[in-house]
Amino acid sequence: QVQLVESGGGSVQAGGSLRLSCAASGRTFSGYVIAWFRQAPGKEREFLGAISWSGGSKRYADSVTGRFTISRDYAKNTVNLQMNSLRPEDTAIYYCAADRGYSVATGSQSYDYWGHGTQVTVSS
Repeated sequence: QVQLVESGGGSVQAGGSLRLSCAASGRTFSGYVIAWFRQAPGKEREFLGAISWSGGSKRYADSVTGRFTISRDYAKNTVNLQMNSLRPEDTAIYYCAADRGYSVATGSQSYDYWGHGTQVTVSS
């Protein structure tokens, strides 16, 4: 079983940047696809992006393409989400999720393990 812990959330002004990290507790991410989702109050959980274990396959949602970047840090055993040019509509709880496999899926139902989330607030 994979236990995921997100960190790096906080409050920033519009146009600013944040870097979120997802760490696996007690094991490595070997063989897992890692994805980032977010959920704003009153809205459905939204796929942001995902990366394969090798890092060779990535997918992003249209809403964040060009602003958000997912990367793996194998030495630290983390998956990071670099968020630039943040907007007030990016305010949400951000979650990382893991799926054992090779397909980089966009649906939340494809992911078996989830972190508890970290709050990101962007003020105008």
